[in-house]
Amino acid sequence: MYDYIIIGGGIVGMSTAMQLLQQKPDAKLLVLEKEAQVANHQTGHNSGVIHAGVYYTPGSLKAKFCLEGNKATKAFCDENNIPYDECGKLLVATNDIEMERMKALWERTEANGIERHWLNADELKEREPNITGIGGIFVPSSGIVSYRRVTEVMADKVREAGGLIEFNCEVKALKESDSEVTVTTNKGAFTSQYMISCSGLMADRIVRMLGIKPKFKICPFRGEYYLLKPEHNKVVNHLIYPIPDPSMPFLGVHLTRMIDGTVTVGPNAVMAWKREGYKKTDISLKDSLEALTYPGILKVLKANLRPGLIEMKNSIFKGGYLKEVNKYCPIIRKSDLGAYPAGVRAQAVSEDGKLVDDFLFVKTKRTINVCNAPSPAATSAIPIGKHILEEAEATFA
Repeated sequence: MYDYIIIGGGIVGMSTAMQLLQQKPDAKLLVLEKEAQVANHQTGHNSGVIHAGVYYTPGSLKAKFCLEGNKATKAFCDENNIPYDECGKLLVATNDIEMERMKALWERTEANGIERHWLNADELKEREPNITGIGGIFVPSSGIVSYRRVTEVMADKVREAGGLIEFNCEVKALKESDSEVTVTTNKGAFTSQYMISCSGLMADRIVRMLGIKPKFKICPFRGEYYLLKPEHNKVVNHLIYPIPDPSMPFLGVHLTRMIDGTVTVGPNAVMAWKREGYKKTDISLKDSLEALTYPGILKVLKANLRPGLIEMKNSIFKGGYLKEVNKYCPIIRKSDLGAYPAGVRAQAVSEDGKLVDDFLFVKTKRTINVCNAPSPAATSAIPIGKHILEEAEATFA
């Protein structure tokens, strides 16, 4: 019998487990992870950016957690000798429409309490000779790190504090009673007083196992990247982001300096036909039917039909993808775009066809379930974990 079981070995689950044992060193804790290692899905398949919180609605959990998480992530890295690079981010406007959108972002960054600097075209060119634009916003606090490495260190701390991590352990069923939660897995059943799930792409299925009909469905979006040739590793000095179209749910194709010195281009956003479908050829009949029979997802697809088709075209043909990059970095050629692993993002979609924009939790008497942890979840993992434990204290009291 455990005091707590945490489902999910990504960065949010490990952050929660680590902080729980810091607060309650005598607690018996078990973390269940269906893969053979931590950070195998969203955590290990993202761009590695330490976000500053530029885009998020002032007052939202996303804005609050990101601002706190930016500092907390760097502090954790400093304490544990994890390399990171505070290289800063440049948001680049390439036309008058984007300049107007950039002015709105300037106001939002002020409301979110972020240090930033306005650059005219000459100042932009001075900072980034290979980038073309009519202006930009420089955000110095953005950086890059390996979130897989951060999660591995968190897992080490969980073990050092007496917590157990069970790998290759997939949850098959859940049963909550007045006194305990039973988690049935491929390795047998485990019982605990309380359960916290941080299950990412499987979040809605975990809720359903508890006998609750979720008011959302997880829709997987694959983000495809390219890796620039080594001769372009110095093409940019900062992270380069386009000014996002506010009518689109994602941020657009950007140039990201990685912690290993390489530079990636991406991501796009195409619907995946498998929840953990990292390749274009990955298809799950079950996952596809679940998505295409859910009214909310059908409404999202209908509302975003044209941009969705463009994203699909760019996924198939490099030329369209390249065009997005050449808007602000014209020296990149099609032959410069090499293969790089894709990521899959878990996006909760509500019954009425809305992309859930902020964090979403489903709570019962003995469980707390993280059902939507949108970007910047990796950056925000430490404050998210703290928030989950505050919710647990109130819910489990």
